[in-house]
Amino acid sequence: MSAIKIINKIKDMQEFSDRVRANSECLAFVPTMGFLHQGHLALMKKGRELADVVVTSIFVNPTQFGPNEDLASYPRNIERDLELLEKERVDVAFIPDAKDIYPDRFQTYVELKSLPDHLCGLSRPVLFRGVSTIVSKFFNIVKPHIAVFGQKDFQQLLVIKQMVSDLNFDIEIVGVATVREKDGLAMSSRNTYLSPEERINALSLYKSLEKAMEMVGAGVRDSSKIIAQATELINLCPDASIDYIKICDSETLESIDTFDRPAVMALAVKIGTTRLIDNMVLQA
Repeated sequence: MSAIKIINKIKDMQEFSDRVRANSECLAFVPTMGFLHQGHLALMKKGRELADVVVTSIFVNPTQFGPNEDLASYPRNIERDLELLEKERVDVAFIPDAKDIYPDRFQTYVELKSLPDHLCGLSRPVLFRGVSTIVSKFFNIVKPHIAVFGQKDFQQLLVIKQMVSDLNFDIEIVGVATVREKDGLAMSSRNTYLSPEERINALSLYKSLEKAMEMVGAGVRDSSKIIAQATELINLCPDASIDYIKICDSETLESIDTFDRPAVMALAVKIGTTRLIDNMVLQA
């Protein structure tokens, strides 16, 4: 197994990508904030299936964290991450310094008009400006043909697709299905924050999505009834605090009152102090 190549400098990353493109090789890119789990590795596997060269970034992006969020405490373990990436035959880990990505007097941001005004964008108002800015910067640095994102962050995936379309990036965006633990909990780096009791209660998110699927299968078409059932189920957990439970159009994220087409059910819930998200596409 060959050692993964680590690149820290922006210019070095651009020069590497230029060489890949000059060789007519396909480059896939998987941006991450590190502390990798099997969900991330599924994205690497997809990149390896689709491309000759796979590059991932490890960068905890400060511009997507609000002042009271977990930027300082976000879990990090670069050595472990690199070991996992080598096993997945990832070619390059791009690990830049924040001062290079956001130098003094940095003042250019990418901001979408309407997609962030739903779901996580309401309770985390800086999130998607930070995401779209860092991803657009990485696209210009890494110069991929393909970029791979997880569907667990459904709103983020839509934001990236819209940005790529609006700004004419010549990049194919590929979404990969949510990877779950054996009991159904969506894999997330933030799951490490959960105590053993909170870990059990966190399953209420997945159970509420399963119940929604069951109700739709039984012919329920009223979104408010499905949301009410999910709310009741999650509120049985004493340490749960619901941010939102929504059933939305899968392209615009506008709320849907009555099921007449496939939609996404998305939810964000705090279990203790840990904010978790999950979603599932419901077929009418």
